[in-house]
Amino acid sequence: MTIFPPDPDLEALRLELARLRADHGWTYDELADRSGLARRTLIEIEQGRTIGTLKTWHALAHALSTPLDRLFGTLCGDHEPPGRNEA
Repeated sequence: MTIFPPDPDLEALRLELARLRADHGWTYDELADRSGLARRTLIEIEQGRTIGTLKTWHALAHALSTPLDRLFGTLCGDHEPPGRNEA
């Protein structure tokens, strides 16, 4: 029997990005300048039209001075993260 992992909460991830950007008081243009990403890419991610690559999220974490694991931790917001219930 194959056991599939729970679906990641991509909505929570994109909302966390929007929250962090707002907390810094940055526009899309400011975050684009600080991350080296295209403004369009940031808009697409925040609006849920694309997920982005690991390299994209790495750049965003650095630009926002936020640990990558904090950002990605939101993916497990609606279920138990792996390893927490292991003895």
